[in-house]
Amino acid sequence: VHRIWAAVDCGIVVNPLGVDAQISGGLQFGASATLYEAISIEAGRVVQSNFSDYPLLRIASSPMTDVQILPSSEPPSGVGEIAIPPVAPAVANALFRLTGHRLRALPLQPQLTRMHQSWEHAARPVEG
Repeated sequence: VHRIWAAVDCGIVVNPLGVDAQISGGLQFGASATLYEAISIEAGRVVQSNFSDYPLLRIASSPMTDVQILPSSEPPSGVGEIAIPPVAPAVANALFRLTGHRLRALPLQPQLTRMHQSWEHAARPVEG
């Protein structure tokens, strides 16, 4: 994921920079959860002990975000977490359009890695 574009209708905007920051942060969090984040449990305990062994989207691999605030005459509303839920289905649908394969479990990265490996295996020349 290189770029995420979002249009937001949150009523009359009191602080446009705040809305942009909230939506951008939500999109980044949604992308991280969609692609990488997973908590593993073994013997009744969480395996990941800190951020060093918990997969997260890092700044270097974060997509650019473009937030467009739609003009509205409705009363102001909150924008705290509205950007998070649409990211996973948007990314999954884009991948389906690209590959023809439906990915139905999060995080997507392990499935993408398996698909890539199978494509590499299928593309190898036959020796003989």
